Amino acid sequence: MRTLKLGLIAAATAGLIACTQSPTGRSQLQLFSSDEIAQLGAQSYASIKQEEKVSQDPALNRYVQCITDDLIAVLPAPWSQQQWEVTVFDSEMVNAFALPGGKIGVYTGLIDVAETPAQLAAVIGHEIGHVIAQHSNERMSNQFAAGVGMQLGGVLVGEKLDNQQAALVMGLLGVGLQLGYILPYSRVHESESDELGLRYMAAAGYDPREAANLWRNMAKQGGAAPPEFLSTHPSPQTRIDKLTQLSGAQMPVYQQSRKASCRKPS
Repeated sequence: MRTLKLGLIAAATAGLIACTQSPTGRSQLQLFSSDEIAQLGAQSYASIKQEEKVSQDPALNRYVQCITDDLIAVLPAPWSQQQWEVTVFDSEMVNAFALPGGKIGVYTGLIDVAETPAQLAAVIGHEIGHVIAQHSNERMSNQFAAGVGMQLGGVLVGEKLDNQQAALVMGLLGVGLQLGYILPYSRVHESESDELGLRYMAAAGYDPREAANLWRNMAKQGGAAPPEFLSTHPSPQTRIDKLTQLSGAQMPVYQQSRKASCRKPS
């Protein structure tokens, strides 16, 4: 009966969903409402804050908030009017994420690797790009449509998620390290977020050329145990080359923008 109910819901939903487009004009499948995805993002964010140590360093928190505020100010509506919550996690992990519902997490390990405010803006802008392009919704919808979604059925029918379902949802949202469940974004999603992140950082007054430098810094942190951000966001030389190419197109935007004034704490 439960399987039949899920099948009927999926069929009805699929029939009602119109073709949607990402900010770059790419066609997307989105079977979930924005409110549903935002709720899942908020739940996952709360879980992470319980698991991870939150930084109490006022200078670091002001620094990350300053950069995030600059980026939010140039986002398209309604994202620029949305209330975003930012948390700095006290951890050597080189990582950052943004979740639907306006939730952003930045790890102090990433702040150490990002040598300039523009490099940190590149990562935060990239992660915000995932949210604005609704990659979580698209990825979850594709999983559901492919049949794996019976595990996601509880989301649609309003049931309480068990641990396995919760881990799967967090993985689809782009987090889940604490639960040992990660589903990396596809190359299409990563490329799209790279492009969007460069747009946002350039408009916010951060040199877009620093995005490629950030990935070079990331690569230097590699070796036998690369940073988590590299393991879930593959960064081959071809990607650095692409960022360099894309940043050139954003230089006129950057040159005309009001330059950012955030300063990294010493």
